[in-house]
Amino acid sequence: MSEPFYTDKSRVRQAFERAAPAYDAAAVLQREVSDRMAERLDYIRHQPERILDAGSGTGYGSAMLKTRYPDSRILELDLAHAMLVTARQKVGDGEQGWLGKLLGKRPPTWQVCGDIEALPIASEAVDMVWSSLAIQWVNTPDATLTEFHRILRVGGLLMFATLGPDTLIELNRAFAGIDSHTHTNRFIDMHDVGDALVRAGFATPVMDMEKIVMTYNDLRGVMHDLKGIGAHNVTAGRKPGLMGKTAWQRLEANYETLRRNGKLPATYEVVYGHAWKPEIRPSRKLDDGSQIIEFMRPTRTA
Repeated sequence: MSEPFYTDKSRVRQAFERAAPAYDAAAVLQREVSDRMAERLDYIRHQPERILDAGSGTGYGSAMLKTRYPDSRILELDLAHAMLVTARQKVGDGEQGWLGKLLGKRPPTWQVCGDIEALPIASEAVDMVWSSLAIQWVNTPDATLTEFHRILRVGGLLMFATLGPDTLIELNRAFAGIDSHTHTNRFIDMHDVGDALVRAGFATPVMDMEKIVMTYNDLRGVMHDLKGIGAHNVTAGRKPGLMGKTAWQRLEANYETLRRNGKLPATYEVVYGHAWKPEIRPSRKLDDGSQIIEFMRPTRTA
């Protein structure tokens, strides 16, 4: 079943394929969020052997993970093949060449092109899932979190950042009354993400949120950045074709009313979270025959 707010996966892939060559120049927010996620790892005791970077893009997060966990094997996964190619080109062949092996360099990075809603990875294959600003692109977050839970080993850590419902609130307000089509992705509330984590089987979820405001000189700058990172509208309910001149002028006029201190704001509500895959105790039954399933707190906690 498709809904107007569902993303069109083929268009998502195409958008990121096209954005890959120039992605790093536009991905200011993505790098900032990844850095702030990494700071949260300072308070978590965990030494993963294998790490999945789910939605790895051009490899910014993976590079950080390699530095923090030099003995860990990193698996980069992205929906867009061009993103993986760009990441590989940035690294070069040094980590897999004969000289790198001779000198005992870090374990080579694996790469796979795939969808985080249906991971092409064996169950209980990794010790940590890292996902920075990828979950907001999925249509069924519950399926994605269930997949993350499936591939994690017991005691494994899920660390992620996604976008909340106040993301691009200014753009949504500017579009109000122009037409009935969708213009941005649907973003999920922090509390709903926390509930989905529990439904997926995760234990001790920790959630927090902050708002990051980017500023621009004009509306074209906002739209240019969204296109540059492959984040322009790819929902099923989008308006086909280009926006007409009259509609664009109305959109510009509406957005101008939000100008503050000489700049146009674009707000991103960033939701951070982490949770553990717990050990499941043997089920117990009550007198009426119903079962109790208990989840143990992992030994490696934040």
